[in-house]
Amino acid sequence: MITIKTTPFEGQKPGTSGLRKSVKTFQETGYLENFVQSIFDVVKTLRGGTLIVGGDGRYYNDTAIQTILRMSSANGVAHVIVGKDGLFSTPAVSALIRQHSAQGGLVLSASHNPGGPDGDFGIKFNSDNGGPAPVSVTDAIFARSLEISEYQTRQSEDLDLSQIGKSNLADMKITIIDSVTDYADLMETLFDFDKIRAMIKSDFSMCFDAMHAVTGPYAREIFHNRLGVNIDALINIIPLSDFGGGHPDPNPVYARTLFDTMFADSAPKFGAASDGDGDRNIILGKGIFVSPSDSLAVITANAHLAPGYKTGIKGVSRSMPTSRAADRVAQKMGVEYFETPTGWKYFGNLLDAGRITICGEESAGTSSDHIREKDGLWAVLMWMNILAEKRLNVMEIMRAHWSEYGRNYYARHDYEGVDKDKAEAIVTDLMTRIPTLAGQTFGAETISKADSFSYTDPVDNSVANDQGLRVEFESGSRFVIRLSGTGTVGATLRLYLEKYVPQSGPLEDDVHKALAPIEAIAIELTDLKNKLDRQKPSVIS
Repeated sequence: MITIKTTPFEGQKPGTSGLRKSVKTFQETGYLENFVQSIFDVVKTLRGGTLIVGGDGRYYNDTAIQTILRMSSANGVAHVIVGKDGLFSTPAVSALIRQHSAQGGLVLSASHNPGGPDGDFGIKFNSDNGGPAPVSVTDAIFARSLEISEYQTRQSEDLDLSQIGKSNLADMKITIIDSVTDYADLMETLFDFDKIRAMIKSDFSMCFDAMHAVTGPYAREIFHNRLGVNIDALINIIPLSDFGGGHPDPNPVYARTLFDTMFADSAPKFGAASDGDGDRNIILGKGIFVSPSDSLAVITANAHLAPGYKTGIKGVSRSMPTSRAADRVAQKMGVEYFETPTGWKYFGNLLDAGRITICGEESAGTSSDHIREKDGLWAVLMWMNILAEKRLNVMEIMRAHWSEYGRNYYARHDYEGVDKDKAEAIVTDLMTRIPTLAGQTFGAETISKADSFSYTDPVDNSVANDQGLRVEFESGSRFVIRLSGTGTVGATLRLYLEKYVPQSGPLEDDVHKALAPIEAIAIELTDLKNKLDRQKPSVIS
């Protein structure tokens, strides 16, 4: 073991999804090491414990793992489990932490951010429940990173990550495992693979886009090897360090090939995609894109059709910006429902306390109590199970859902890479006017409530303030505006639009036309297009 002197982070605080920076930043001397050592210094249970390590295969993933292995050994970790070739999807890391009763996991990913030498890299610590570390831990890690003066490591040859097997680094045991098998086995306990296989053998057709990210091997094993989907229906399934030059975010812009396929005359019946680290998803049918908010509502209403949820669900939770479609399902089912800040760790407390079974975010993340992370392939398999049981196509399922619960038209407008000061000024200006907005009328809409969302956790009573601005209307429609912390260049201002039409109301096929009146009010109140000098969003999803 050797001790190397280093210098602090100088105030670069990790966000809710861990530390995300450019690859070049992580390559700076001591940068990765500082953060990893801070984790070891704070999470004392890792000494003598088991650690899961893996990532989405993006550039610098392999180098970072070798550094982490040497530092793990020097810091007294007893056992590290690594995915073959350094690959682990984020949901697979969560599942393995729980399966092996590990003391935690290091997930190497910047999620849906671009990869490659000029792209982004990230690292986050997941706790022993399998979920993202709570705020108390991440704050302690950050505080430690500001004062750190040295880190512990060892001198050793790089480990061959391509070979499954066991080895040692000093006193530490290293196990390299197939990153896919355990996760695929877990999925077989939750879903009716026999019924899905039968559907696939009949007249079912699909297209799945892995976006050259981590779920490619998982898709091959689950969809092709175990369920019998033709391999040609799985596109971009080879993980690449730069995601093939693409942006591994499953939305209408970056998954353009999939969307074009699903809106063509010869479209298959079902389409889906996942993101860089495999925790997000999108769902499509022939000629229809299912918004993540609607997908969460449909899953909530139909989870009982899958064997793993046949006794029903305890409750559902959604992030605040996510549409309230799932709330309406929960109300009718008579189960609890919760509105939390953005960030999966807020769902963790509710899951651990047994208050909810299903949870999801508008940013294309959906999951259940089987792990403590969002899970892209889980959501795709849930939809396939629902399709196999109902024997309806995606469009028919959605129309039946809307006729029963009403429709929450929904879209998210992302203004990416904008000037941070200008974005913050827009939010601050609207916040100062929040107390005066209730009662104002804009066309057919009257504001019923406006506030800055704060959340008191019902399990541990912790409080999260200023989580986004909400402007709600008497009709049940609303808009939300907030700054996002997932980017690494500039700021991202997000505008969330929602219009509710009850069961008896007229349905508009064009989502953006339906939302236009709500968008117009939001633009009038914020003047964001002029203030940002942007006439349209970077991405609409």
